[in-house]
Amino acid sequence: MEEGSDYYVVRKGNTVSVYKNLSDCQAQVSSSVLDAAVSVYKGRAWSKEIGEYLSSHGLKNPLYTIDASDLNKDLFGALIPCSFQDVGGSSSGSNTDFKRSPASDIEVLEAAELAHQSIGAPAASKANNALCILHFDGASKGNPGKAGAGALLKTEDGRVICRLSEGLGVVTNNVAEYKALLLGLRYALMKGFKRINAQGDSKLVVMQVQGQWKIKHKDMIELCKEVNELKKRFTYFNIQHVLREFNSDADHQANLGVDLRDGQVDEVHL
Repeated sequence: MEEGSDYYVVRKGNTVSVYKNLSDCQAQVSSSVLDAAVSVYKGRAWSKEIGEYLSSHGLKNPLYTIDASDLNKDLFGALIPCSFQDVGGSSSGSNTDFKRSPASDIEVLEAAELAHQSIGAPAASKANNALCILHFDGASKGNPGKAGAGALLKTEDGRVICRLSEGLGVVTNNVAEYKALLLGLRYALMKGFKRINAQGDSKLVVMQVQGQWKIKHKDMIELCKEVNELKKRFTYFNIQHVLREFNSDADHQANLGVDLRDGQVDEVHL
């Protein structure tokens, strides 16, 4: 991210994420009743210090995610609240600066979040039930062709738990995408996670799992049924579409899976 540029801070539940522009953060803002409440803020003049602080927590990409409890209270300075409509594309948001006060930035975010409760469901419970971030992707060399599935499981603060690759034999890219999602969901359950936020760059898979797109192909119908069965085993489930450039690690794992035999799963634990 260039120094001096504007940026956007999204508070969702107990996670604070930083994006370069509104279109990038749009996937975080959902009207699903399963989602934690969301608040969006605009920051001005991205600095080297902000990037260095976030990178020191293991976050090195233009998209940063950090647990609210780890956020330095002096990091972002004054923030401009953005309305839900702003993120959806309207220009009717507030332009009033948040003034610096003795309270920390996180206290300011929490206070403002109360005014945004209508955006989503009440914030997630503070019970000792960690949120798993799942990145998934599929690859098919020929579509249909030799294919692989890839997934990464992360903690809410961005720490990688494990990297997964699976060989799929010869399938289409859409089947590979579904297989990648299923791979990640199964491993998340194996690791004991009951709350999950799945992110992938296949709009077809995301929209079908959300129930927003009709499913016509019989293979997709069966795969989506499998996902829906696994969904029932989570106390919290969210799936969202992300841009391909923010899913490069999962893409890498999927391409590693192409070279594995059908059904072989490689896992690397960190």
